[in-house]
Amino acid sequence: MLRYLYADQLADEPLLADTMFKDRAYQFRDRLKWDVTVTEAGWEQDQYDALNPLYVVWQNPDGTHGGSMRFLPTTGRTMVNEHFSHLADNRKIESAVIWECTRFCLSPDASDSVAAALMLGGAEVGRNFSLSHAIGVFSRPMVRVYRKLGWGPTILGSDGQVSTGLWEFSDAMRKHLCIKAGVLPATSSWWFSLSFNSITAAKRIRA
Repeated sequence: MLRYLYADQLADEPLLADTMFKDRAYQFRDRLKWDVTVTEAGWEQDQYDALNPLYVVWQNPDGTHGGSMRFLPTTGRTMVNEHFSHLADNRKIESAVIWECTRFCLSPDASDSVAAALMLGGAEVGRNFSLSHAIGVFSRPMVRVYRKLGWGPTILGSDGQVSTGLWEFSDAMRKHLCIKAGVLPATSSWWFSLSFNSITAAKRIRA
């Protein structure tokens, strides 16, 4: 199922948190060979995890991490603006209706539907927080994933290996991703409601 958790809630989900950050270490350090920081506990974390981001997480039936991504509002600190602005002609992307999405991660044994479910989770975030777009930085291999799911970004800039792009939120895309993920729209809405009593929960993010 999809979970929506702020960083300050992860202490209540030790197994989910442990497997998520360890899967991030495997994907970004071991497999992709990115220069990332991994703690003694084997967790991949960076400075943006300390800003109380919202995590969209696919939780396996046994409580472990199947896949995840991280959201932060662009009205605060973001990776795109602080490290990758050169990919967008040095423009600062800052808007109340655009959130940054980073650290898209799949566990090594994730099924094909998990990627679609995560994108569906992103669509739910956009729908419920009245956002227009998500912005993210992604590596070349992810282009194939987005193309397969039928929700590719508008490319703002690229250096050949890494690109910055915008994803537009829409009800039509949410319905499409429900089909791709094999999840009923009502089920997706219910998963979201389990995490939020109202959309004002967005104010919990500390920018």
